[in-house]
Amino acid sequence: MSQMTVSQMSVTETTDSPQHKLHWLAEQALAWSGLPVVTVRPTVFLESFFLRLAAAGVSHKNELALPLGDSRTSPVSSVDVARAVSVILDDPASHIGHVYNLTGFESADLNRYARVLSEVLGRTIRYRDVPLSVWRDALRGFGVPTHLVSHIAAMAELHLLGRYDRMTDDLFKLTGTTPTSMYDFVKLHAAEFTRSEVTAV
Repeated sequence: MSQMTVSQMSVTETTDSPQHKLHWLAEQALAWSGLPVVTVRPTVFLESFFLRLAAAGVSHKNELALPLGDSRTSPVSSVDVARAVSVILDDPASHIGHVYNLTGFESADLNRYARVLSEVLGRTIRYRDVPLSVWRDALRGFGVPTHLVSHIAAMAELHLLGRYDRMTDDLFKLTGTTPTSMYDFVKLHAAEFTRSEVTAV
């Protein structure tokens, strides 16, 4: 499993993400090896940016705070990716040599996703574009490893360049099911986007 932005990388064109570089090198090594390979390239995961990195802001401040400007993104659920991979593993021979780029239900800006959060959670959630440098420092303050900080900061920069504003039907072709929508994702994880009140006994 690789990453979708690798499709736009080459020997001379790369990103600042150490993880992207490793993905690209791994793809090259496997291609050179002659081994029977199937490459799966998901876009950004719903769980990463919207749950792991943004849920606290949504639950405590009613804001979707991410450094993505007015960019559009097509996040995919890790469950959908797992489902696609399981289809490949059930009958790998027919997929050898194929590259699958997996995107989510839609490509939209963060104001759109904030409106979906508002609709599902029943309260107003606003998108706040956070300066990347401030966001990067906050991640370091939370003890996020340098490798990961560099990776997700590079992903944020690529969002601003429009590199995640892409849609494919590869997931549907593999699984026969529509990708999980932001609406259904928030509904499933509503508790994690909602501040829990401690009741005194």
